[in-house]
Amino acid sequence: MHISIFSHSAADIALIARSLPAHDCQGVQQRADLRRAHPQLLIVDIASAGAQLADILQIARTPAIPVLLLAADTPPDLAALVALPAEPAGERLIDSEFKPLRRHAVAARVKLLLQRAYPDHDEKQVQQFGNYVFESPAHIVIHDSITTTLTQKEFALAILLFGNLGRPLSRAYLQESVWGPEDENELPTRTIDTHISRVRNKLGLKPEKGFRLTTVYGYGYQLAQLAAPAVKK
Repeated sequence: MHISIFSHSAADIALIARSLPAHDCQGVQQRADLRRAHPQLLIVDIASAGAQLADILQIARTPAIPVLLLAADTPPDLAALVALPAEPAGERLIDSEFKPLRRHAVAARVKLLLQRAYPDHDEKQVQQFGNYVFESPAHIVIHDSITTTLTQKEFALAILLFGNLGRPLSRAYLQESVWGPEDENELPTRTIDTHISRVRNKLGLKPEKGFRLTTVYGYGYQLAQLAAPAVKK
């Protein structure tokens, strides 16, 4: 699904995108950009929208699309501003989430809104990197006709690695992207190493399979795709 995020906070946009890895999330800061984006779901930071909030929400009325509002508190006139019509099924297409944002809460709110707005939509989202096919929300990976089930964090870690082929990723970046800043003080030192090892073994990320997942000493990890061997004539 294409999701537009109206916010002036780069940190919030990044957190939301990490919370919704199966969706195409794009941050926008101008009302005109929202009209051109044609989102299937709209996330609006009330503070960023300011006096434009009512006009921005008008974009969600025709055609009606689901809206998630981000608020530090509840403005007294919020109910009047967000009086969006219901779908024929009677489901309201608006919800709110309070800041500071929590990744799991954002994902749950978005999932509920999408179910209300698109009840007939197949939730399965597919991403493909070479011969590896990732399907969410089932957290399965298909490679060489073999289906492997990963845990939620293993799946998120694998998507992150494949999405950054050939690029070293720091441990701090992996931790924040997969576990989130809320887990910073509770995450055991070896947790990232353990998950990397599991992803390597479960997905067969070895040179003979065309990939190499290596440790970047003192920094983090890097997944590289190896060149196919030349065919002898």
